[in-house]
Amino acid sequence: MIIIAPDSFKGTMSAVEVCETVKSEFLKIIPDEEIICLPIADGGEGTVDALLFNGGERISVTVKDPYFNDIESFFGILPDGTAVIEMAAASGLPLVGENKNPLLTTTYGTGQLIKAALDKGCREILIGIGGSATNDGGIGCAAALGAKFLDENGDEVSLNGAGLADIRKIDLSSIDKRLAETKIKVLCDVVSPLYGPNGAAFVFAPQKGADEQTVRLLDNGLRNLAEITKRTVGVDNASLEGAGAAGGLGFALVSFLNGELVKGAPTVLKAMGFDTLAKNAGLVITGEGCFDEQSLLGKAPYWVAEMAGDTEVIAVAGCCKIELPEISKIRKVYVTDKVGKSFEELKKSCFKDLRNTAKTMAEEYSESKF
Repeated sequence: MIIIAPDSFKGTMSAVEVCETVKSEFLKIIPDEEIICLPIADGGEGTVDALLFNGGERISVTVKDPYFNDIESFFGILPDGTAVIEMAAASGLPLVGENKNPLLTTTYGTGQLIKAALDKGCREILIGIGGSATNDGGIGCAAALGAKFLDENGDEVSLNGAGLADIRKIDLSSIDKRLAETKIKVLCDVVSPLYGPNGAAFVFAPQKGADEQTVRLLDNGLRNLAEITKRTVGVDNASLEGAGAAGGLGFALVSFLNGELVKGAPTVLKAMGFDTLAKNAGLVITGEGCFDEQSLLGKAPYWVAEMAGDTEVIAVAGCCKIELPEISKIRKVYVTDKVGKSFEELKKSCFKDLRNTAKTMAEEYSESKF
């Protein structure tokens, strides 16, 4: 048995497309081989499709986008009843195009996705929080589930980055009671705290459209949210690694919705049953767009290799920028782009390049079984 478990080749091929392409070439060379595809995602775009690849249901739902406009979004339900949500499907950067403004964007739609999962009876939820357009500290998400964020007059504040500075009281009395019996795991590989020089505003808000003045406003707003949250729930989660992920959504999911911040790739792999399957496999193939030092320091290929036990692991990548150390559990990296093409060229040739490389991998495996 061979397991194919790659991450996406970002910008060119999804993890599902990489799986299917490699599997097709291997079956041409070894037609009788049992091959299992387990496309990996770390919480960003593609997480739902990856986890639903081998079974489950995709649910469509109307929610608010980052600017409170109605859009058609989605989440997944796995065969065991676990819901899988991508916050980017409701509150993601691609949804705003060039109209970026983290003072005005909200995570309200993400909260609506969680509510829809609860309405379907899901009491275990995996939520990936990569790719956000927001810096609202997650107050939009929490408000969609019943939390109230009030100003000095007792009125609800704007549920966006600009509203953070106006919060004077948080009322959780009407928050959805079903959350108390729901386990929410937050797929998060970001380690930023909520605020400060390494926090959500300073590190991530500029890519969401914030200038220097806006960054400072947002950071002060997040500090205000942290202080009032501490008084309300009695716990200070602002310094948690990942609290600043998705513009502070990580903080809100932990503080208001009883969420738990977990590493993306290993959680996805466990949900797929990878560790059990790998014990009985003869080969595991992982990969990603660019194989570098970070690949061996916690990215998807690292976790695939760590969880594969004694099973042989190889990788395929668009490019490889490191020499594999002797301690690496990945035996070899096969590179698809051997000439250093431009990104535009890669988009045109990526599938052909991957097919050619997968054919080589299959031939070498067939001849030697490694």
